[in-house]
This record gives sequence, structure tokens and C-alpha cells, in this order.
Amino acid sequence: MSWAVTSNNQTIDLAAIPVETAAGLRAEIIEQCGRGARPVAFFGQKLSSGVRLFVILADDPRSELVASSAIFAESEKSYPSISSEIPAFHLFEREFFEETGIKPEGHPWLKPVRFSHNRADQSVRMADYPFFKVEGESIHEVAVGPVHAGVIEPGHFRFMCSGEKVHHLEIHLGYQHRGIEPMMADGSIWKKSKLVESITGDSAIANSLAYSSLLETAAGIEVSARATAIRTLALELERVALHMSSLSGLCADVGDLTGNTFFGATRTYVINSLLDICGSRFGYSLIRPGGVNFDIDAALSAKLLKTLEMVRDRVFIIGERTFNMPGVLSRFQHTGIVDFKTAEKINMVGITARASGLKRDIRADHPFGFYRLYPAYKLTLDSGDVFARAYMRYLEATRSLGYLIDLLSGLPPGTQLLAERGSLKPDSMTVSMVEGPRGELVHVMLTGANGEAVRYKLKDPSFNNWFALALAVRGEGVSDFPICNKSFDLSYCGYDL
Repeated sequence: MSWAVTSNNQTIDLAAIPVETAAGLRAEIIEQCGRGARPVAFFGQKLSSGVRLFVILADDPRSELVASSAIFAESEKSYPSISSEIPAFHLFEREFFEETGIKPEGHPWLKPVRFSHNRADQSVRMADYPFFKVEGESIHEVAVGPVHAGVIEPGHFRFMCSGEKVHHLEIHLGYQHRGIEPMMADGSIWKKSKLVESITGDSAIANSLAYSSLLETAAGIEVSARATAIRTLALELERVALHMSSLSGLCADVGDLTGNTFFGATRTYVINSLLDICGSRFGYSLIRPGGVNFDIDAALSAKLLKTLEMVRDRVFIIGERTFNMPGVLSRFQHTGIVDFKTAEKINMVGITARASGLKRDIRADHPFGFYRLYPAYKLTLDSGDVFARAYMRYLEATRSLGYLIDLLSGLPPGTQLLAERGSLKPDSMTVSMVEGPRGELVHVMLTGANGEAVRYKLKDPSFNNWFALALAVRGEGVSDFPICNKSFDLSYCGYDL
């Protein structure tokens, strides 16, 4: 067998992962993707002599993951590109090339990803980034960033325009050089909770859950039902909060100040609920390997229930009002379309993929935590425009609020919140996937002979979806970029790991 079959939150021996030739692995990948599989991880691990490439594909209908690998000797510096056949690999291969110097020959768009400090070619500089050029008398370029007004993180947007129409947008990120992945594998992996919470600040709970679940799986730790329910509650609160923030920003971008104010104020009630639970409006210090640090007693449960019922009513009222306003609809509908075929081809994930009709949700496809007992059902739309991405946030927020109210009405009993730490299984690989507010988060850990973490790989949903934004604005007026951008509401720091 050329693939090791595993699943979300399952540990497998490294020795059980097949080792193929580069050409053989490429052929196997193309065959698997032809059957409907898609990439969730593609990364290298340095050996004493060479590099081992690990590939993990998701088979969503089967709720399975399959893993395989290839070893490149030090003298091997290239392989035939997979992206030329399967476009979903284009960014994975660029990242692998930047980190290892092993070139995917025939790659259609081989450019740097984030200029990490440990990149293979230190001579490559951000100032020399090879932007795409469009020539013609009527063509002009509009450059935005990397420094933005307000609190937006650094990112450069280069528009190639004819008059007001965008022919092409190139998005250049990676300005922060944070080096999260090397830090994760430096020292004890059990002491990385604070670092994990800083990967993407507005997805601190989702990342903490993926990290903790990964360590618990690798160490054989059983988390209590009550702790699992509290974790799920926190994750859904985080989801609702980000959707409220996105809707508030979208309303502001089209001049709907009422929607902007009400969605923004409603978000405050949601994040203040997290504050009541753990003392942090972003859920810091709540989730830890083994469970949670804070309980929800009867009085707090009643308070949260009252707040969330009020929030659900507010969201319904302001949502119905917003999405029935002709002025809002005229800006949202038929703007920034990413159709189903494109979304599937470029491997979009999360709520923006579901707005294009792509039925992907880790909560349902690869269930984890409390979702294995209390399923979350997938919601989709098919127009793939700003309206669909905005309305999906409204629908998903109301669905999440109903889920939260049901959960609070029947939290599992018990007093155990935090299980004792164990020992990680040596020479193994563990994958943990979580559906965060933006979509699919992937954490992968490889351990060495003594059970120490030797490689920690991360993938944020923004890694998949920034390119979708570039495609969404093609043919649109440059003035529509703000609402297209906010309808995706992607993370800069989630990309710059």
C-alpha cells in the first residue's frame, strides 16, 4: 500500500508511512486527488542526509486521512511539479521549495511565500519579489501596503488595472517573519500554550484546541466529557464573535452604519461571555492539554444562557434588516464571485468555500471533541459572491447560537476538568484538525526516538484562501476591493507562521 490510512486525532508510527520515490509519490497523489482527495499538509523534515517530504490528503466523505512520503537525498534538488496537474498544491509546493531548496520543476507560479529566516536561499530578498506585470497603454498599477492605516497587519496588494477594472491582483504577504513552527519544536512541546494562542489572536481557542487535542492523542490522555463540552462552547463563541466582527466591517464598507454598530456591539456581548468564563475576552488560558482551566457553574451557566438568547434575538433582527436593504444588496450581490469549480480547484476551505457551494466543514467531515456526540450540520450557498459570504456568516452565527444554547442547557456533569500529562509516543506522527471561525486549521507533529517533538507543522485556513481573494476581484472595480476583502476576512499572521 502506498498510503497509510489514519484519521483526525489519531497517532501513527512513522515507520508505517510509506516511502516512495518522488515520481512515484507524484503519481500516487494525482491518482488520489482524481478520486476526490485533497491536500491538507505538505512539508519537509530534515534528515541527517537529505529531506523527507510528508504528504497528507483528506478524504472527506470517508472521514479519513491518508499519508505518504518521499526521501530526497542531498544531491536531489528537484522533482516534477504536482501543481501543473493539481492546482491545489501550488502554494504547498512553493512553501516546500522556499524551506528546502528542492524545486518543483514546471511549477506555474514559483515565487517566495513568506521569506522565513530559515529559508534555503538566503539571497532571496523581499525587495526583489517578482510581481506579475500587465503591459498596455491603458494599464496602470495601484499599490496598497504593506503598511496600512489603523491596526491592520502588514500585507502588500498590487492591482493591475485598466481604468477602474481590475485585471489582476497579486497579494504579497510574509512581512512579519515570526518563525512559529521552529519555536514549537524548540524545547518542551508541553509548554507552548501561550505561543499557540498567539498564532492568530482571533482564533486562539481554535488553535489551542488543535494543539491540545494533538498532544492528548499522542500521549493517550482522556479528556472528560465536561471539559470537552466547555471547549466546544468556547470554540462556538469564538466563531460567533468573528462572524459578528466580519459583518460589522462589511456594513461599514457599504455605508450601513446601523448594521456596523449593531453587529459590532453584539460581538461585545459574545466576547464578554468568554471573559466571564476565563477572564479573557479572547479565551486565553481556557484550554490546556488535558482539558480546561475553568468550569462553568450553575449561576454562570444561567447568565450565559440569558445573554446568548438575547444575542440570538439581536442577530436575527439586525440580520433580517441588513439583508433586506436594497442599498446593501446592490453592493453585495454579484460582486467578487468565486464559483464552485474554482473553489474546488484551488482547495478553498471554511465558510468562504461553503459560500461557493463547497461542502467542507471539519466539524462534520472529520468530527472532533463534542461534535462526535452532538453533530454540526453543514450549511452551504452557491452564488460565491460577497452576499453569499456575508449571509453565510449570518446563517452560521444563528446556527452556532442555537448550538450554544442547547449545549448550555445540558452540560455533562462531573468535576474533572484537567487530566494529568502523559508521555508522547516516540517516532510517530499525529494530525489534529479543527474547524475554526475561518475554516480548517491543521496541526501536525512528528516525534523523535525519545518522544520529543522534532517537527511541528501548522496550516491556517488563510493559507488556502488568500489566492481566492485575488481571483474574486478579477473583472471588478477597484473600489469594490474593500468589501471583497472583508467578505473573506482573512488573517495575515495566520499566513505568516
